[in-house]
Amino acid sequence: MEIFNRVLKVAIDGGASDIHIKIGAPIIVRIDGQLIPIEAPKPTSEWMSRVLDNIVPKHLNERLEKEREIDFSYYAEGLGRFRTNLFQQKGSFCLAMRYVKTDIPSFEELGLLPKLKEISMEPRGIVIVSGTTGCGKSTTLAAMLQQINSSVAKHIITLEDPIEFVFTDNQSVIEQREIGLDSLSFPAGLKHILRQDPDVIMIGEMRDSISFSAAMSVADTGHLVLSTLHTTNASQSITRVLDFFQPEERDQIRRQLASTLKAVICQRMVSKVKGGVIPAIEIMINTPTVRKLIEENRLDKLAAAIETGVEDGMQNFNQALFQLVKDRVVSESEALSKATNAKALEMNFQGIFLDEGKRILS
Repeated sequence: MEIFNRVLKVAIDGGASDIHIKIGAPIIVRIDGQLIPIEAPKPTSEWMSRVLDNIVPKHLNERLEKEREIDFSYYAEGLGRFRTNLFQQKGSFCLAMRYVKTDIPSFEELGLLPKLKEISMEPRGIVIVSGTTGCGKSTTLAAMLQQINSSVAKHIITLEDPIEFVFTDNQSVIEQREIGLDSLSFPAGLKHILRQDPDVIMIGEMRDSISFSAAMSVADTGHLVLSTLHTTNASQSITRVLDFFQPEERDQIRRQLASTLKAVICQRMVSKVKGGVIPAIEIMINTPTVRKLIEENRLDKLAAAIETGVEDGMQNFNQALFQLVKDRVVSESEALSKATNAKALEMNFQGIFLDEGKRILS
């Protein structure tokens, strides 16, 4: 374990976000999006076995035997917490570990918009933070929970797989429940959660129709539900949710979602001019226009509603990237590489703005 802990320390000291360990191959870390090998002995099967014996939670051994892959949280004394995925390739185990910073970053440190503070203080409804893997969804969600925790007296319950950020009660009371350790599954945890007198519920990730149905029911009864979803833009999140359900169920679910949804926040990480990364954020607020489009199944018009909803606090990725370039945080080339519509953004840089969204909505 001495070499393993030394690897973790080198990675943290170097500013790594992720660590990849594979038998017979160099240990790789990710720093500012780049994969970099570090100087360390190549892992052997015997070494990997000793490491796994020490870091895998005992209650997950049976699941690992059956499924051959598990998620868990590993805490290294003096180093910090790591969100860990253990999986197999070519019959051998591999580790993918993400370093979770001990301190929960503030909105300002993360470069998040003030509008997200307002969204996090909603008294009820569903708020979805979406994006691809590694875009910072969990960190943004943690910052939103910390905003609630430091501002108002609420009872917050989280269901996570695994627990990533550890909260300390401030104005609010927080209980964090890890799937597999504190509750058998997301559906099982959600089944009993209303009996625990929550005001705010955070679900680590929406994964199926059962968990989303439960979330909508909880939101319907006057609670705020925060969760994450894997999608590439805000409007696609609605389609993704509907895909959880059978075709004959979708009309009813869509109408229910239209009444319970508060906002969808979608992120893409972009490299800053001065080094490091910052999220470009797309925001969809459930305004009367958005609600009507969802109710009437005109989901193809949601992107136009976002584009034209600036006064309501909405913005699309192109608008977010344009502002980051205008503020000299991100280069034009980097923004164009992450834009939803690169040609339109390039025209924006030249001072040309088209009212395409208004035309589509009209």
